[in-house]
Amino acid sequence: MPLVHAADDELGMAAQLGPKSWASCARFLSQPQAKAYELSQLRSPTMPLSPFAGPYQMRPKPTSAIPGTTHGFNSETFNENAEPGQQGTQIDALGHFAVAKQPWDGKPPLPTDFVYYGGLPQSEVKPTPDSPLLKLGIEKIPPLITSAVLLDARALVGGGTSMSAGMLVSAKDIQAMLKAQGLEKRGIRAGDIVYVHTGWGERWQDPDKDKTYYAMAPGLSYDAARYLAGRKIVAIGLDAPFIDTVPEGMLAGKAPPAAGTPPGLPFAVHHHLLTQAGVHLIENAKLDEMTRDRVWLSCTIVLPLREKGAAGSAIRPVAIGVAGR
Repeated sequence: MPLVHAADDELGMAAQLGPKSWASCARFLSQPQAKAYELSQLRSPTMPLSPFAGPYQMRPKPTSAIPGTTHGFNSETFNENAEPGQQGTQIDALGHFAVAKQPWDGKPPLPTDFVYYGGLPQSEVKPTPDSPLLKLGIEKIPPLITSAVLLDARALVGGGTSMSAGMLVSAKDIQAMLKAQGLEKRGIRAGDIVYVHTGWGERWQDPDKDKTYYAMAPGLSYDAARYLAGRKIVAIGLDAPFIDTVPEGMLAGKAPPAAGTPPGLPFAVHHHLLTQAGVHLIENAKLDEMTRDRVWLSCTIVLPLREKGAAGSAIRPVAIGVAGR
């Protein structure tokens, strides 16, 4: 069952952020050699698309004009079934995941005993099928402005090549990466955002021709999720689509979840970080340039859209740091 927190706690670990976390950014922002890194992928209708989120059909409208004026203007629409908040580089609200008392057998009706972060019941978070999230929605995420730690799992776990589908980044791997990157003394601190470069982002193609990017992926192990939650980080971001490890065939029901995954929780990392620990998840982060420049520590800024009651948001995260540090 979820941990019990204060009744008005909808921020999760982001409640730590404020003047102290902003001050932790100052030394990165003030360095003469600092560089800003874009951590988001470009978005388009032909980018890799989540099998859970449907099409991403951004449709440009013809250039229009206003009678009696010299104005011309352009805009676009999305089709009814598009889920832009769950596509591309995005962040999950705490209300994105819930947990029931027993596994659902797949037959109607759906469980009604879902519980969310802080012990909030379904009746308070999403009381009707067409209700937005009344609590724990994306608009409750404050501006995430804090120090970031980048860990290069491609180098240590992948042996210098992109991690393959089903490979795990464990708690021991995290500790080993901190040591290998000269971060053992600093470690991971409360209020940090942690980015993990797996190399899976090398498969991101637009247009998405081979359709393998979202079919499977490496990710965190369950013990890594618990380890990071214990450090009270604010968010975890991977250059992969799930944060959880997804072995080949798992999404199609042809393969089991990763080793160490608790029964009934194939997305145990999502479950633990969102419903238990209050840690936000950043998916499809673009981490190759920052890794190339060995920017292990930085100031990161992540700003979700303030879509009232939404469970996810497109984001444009950035990191500011100095190469080789």
